[in-house]
Amino acid sequence: MTKIVGTLGPKSRSVDVISQCLEAGMSVARFDFSWGDPEYHQETLENLRAAIKSTKKLCAVMLDTVGPELQVVNKTEHPISLQADTLVVLTPDQNKEATSNLLPVNFSGLSKAVKNGDTIFIGQYLFTGSETTSVWLEVSEVNGDDVTCVIKNSATLAGSLYTLHVSQIHIDLPTLDNKDKEVISTWGAQNNIDFLSLSYTRHAEDVRHAREFLSKLGNLKQTQIFAKIENIEGLTHFDEILREADGIILSRGNLGIDLPPEKVFLFQKAAIYKCNMAGKPAVVTRVVDTMTDNLRPTRAEATDVANAVLDGSDAIVLGAETLRGLYPVETISTVGKICAEAEKVYNQDLYFKKAVKFVGEPMTHLESIASSAVRAAIKVKASVIICFTSSGRAARLIAKYRPTMPVISVVIPQLKTNQLRWTFTGAFEARQSLIVRGLFPMLADPRHPVRII
Repeated sequence: MTKIVGTLGPKSRSVDVISQCLEAGMSVARFDFSWGDPEYHQETLENLRAAIKSTKKLCAVMLDTVGPELQVVNKTEHPISLQADTLVVLTPDQNKEATSNLLPVNFSGLSKAVKNGDTIFIGQYLFTGSETTSVWLEVSEVNGDDVTCVIKNSATLAGSLYTLHVSQIHIDLPTLDNKDKEVISTWGAQNNIDFLSLSYTRHAEDVRHAREFLSKLGNLKQTQIFAKIENIEGLTHFDEILREADGIILSRGNLGIDLPPEKVFLFQKAAIYKCNMAGKPAVVTRVVDTMTDNLRPTRAEATDVANAVLDGSDAIVLGAETLRGLYPVETISTVGKICAEAEKVYNQDLYFKKAVKFVGEPMTHLESIASSAVRAAIKVKASVIICFTSSGRAARLIAKYRPTMPVISVVIPQLKTNQLRWTFTGAFEARQSLIVRGLFPMLADPRHPVRII
């Protein structure tokens, strides 16, 4: 019932591996544009389409923007060893070569944003918890545009780009920059993306701005926007962001840096609860990091996946685990099995009562029908709930009440015209159900007219 979002990359972009990922349970493919060029991602997408055709498994497409992500640039791609208790200088001069005591960054305003004592994290996938691949720095001096830091732990940085995160600092960069807009208006529009993951969403205005931009790009006006909450700013404005967004992605890697570790679980539970009550998908990231290099998750990770399900998550995002991990198919399969076990002990009765109480009275007609359908299905021990819909809204509303059985969303295509040509709609609506817990879409045959009341 819980959906799995897989990030496609070097280890998971062949038709064969993608086919196995679909068979294992992946229902949304994420394309992360913080690395790779559009041509590379287009090849991967073509392979995804071939895999969908061969497996007959429906899969949605999510474009993940770069946003105001700070990066250390290593043009030589040689590994960089950093030793604890030594100094390293962060400089905005990207023409300089990255070394053990000098790291070029892609942001000229870093020296104005930080002060002595501030904490900076650097790593390829940002603070994985492994001290050998990510590093913790403490600002000791700001000199012009350069920032001198004390290295707090020894680490080796490998690859061409490493993410840089300054804890609890406002970075004066747009959430949707020109590079992101270019990718969306070309690659995104060309491929009719189903979801836009808006990285580093900090205010509701970020979502409104992105929606306005999408509305000018033909079919992308139907694309759903998932606000990615990654820092304190997004957390502070969470309620207003939730009202504007179509769903929420809790980026726990960055949040684990911005928040004290003991506060992360509280935010996760509160955020997922708010999403559940609003009937909007809640998606959780960073669950089985160790499966990037290992065939089995740790006990803590397995418990973390289960708790995300019990908290009410709609979907789990797998990042490095499928992007560059050694076991992408096994990771999807393992996470799916853990989710299925957790769903068996999910307290649906308690959740249903909370949801009905939160909605209050009088209910809207749609809320009343959806909640009553779920209650009736549970009482008669129905195997499935079938919902005919054109927009997908009714089916999502039924899924909001978390029935113990699957909800089959039969999307009825509608014939529309722009006065130049006639087109059928419905494919977007069907694929966008693939990120909602317990919701399974089917696209009806337009040759058989159905009257919807």
